[in-house]
Amino acid sequence: MSDETEQLNERDRDDMLRLATGHGAALNELMERHAGKLFNYLVRCLQNEEDAADAAQEAFVRVYRNCAKFDVSQKFSTWLYAVATNLVKDRYRHRSRHPHVSLDAENEATGEEFRERLPEHNPTPSESLLSAERVETIRNAVAQLPEELRVPLILSEFEELSHAEIGEILKCTAKAVETRIYRARQQLRTSLAILLESV
Repeated sequence: MSDETEQLNERDRDDMLRLATGHGAALNELMERHAGKLFNYLVRCLQNEEDAADAAQEAFVRVYRNCAKFDVSQKFSTWLYAVATNLVKDRYRHRSRHPHVSLDAENEATGEEFRERLPEHNPTPSESLLSAERVETIRNAVAQLPEELRVPLILSEFEELSHAEIGEILKCTAKAVETRIYRARQQLRTSLAILLESV
């Protein structure tokens, strides 16, 4: 572990101790250091920026409410990602019970498809159509992975966490994490081989 990483972990521990003793401003420090990465993780998991923003906010609310329970021997970032991962699971359970309306569905009041009411996404001049389609194809393939494979893959590939840290977050062994990431990559290779041929 680098000196910089250890200093960051020490600042996180100090801020959690301050928060637990009533210094609410310590939460701002924690959010400043971790909110951006946490939001990106949640966007990758939930595939929806609004849901990700809500989940990130809720994660920090839970940090505030449970600050006295934080174990200072633990890394704050690992604890935060565990909180966020539980929120992701809650969101997926909610989505399965409350499916979204299709964009192709017709609005009874106007007779228009919902898709027609959405603002168009205009790519920047530097984006090529092929590149955008491939990124979307990969994003969709990751989103289609079962949750137990998708979450460890995202934590490993995008958040650059170790298998041991991911195991702490998901409450399983590092070996189980390694196996899940391997299976996720195998499934992605198979689905992307098919999808990218058609792009």
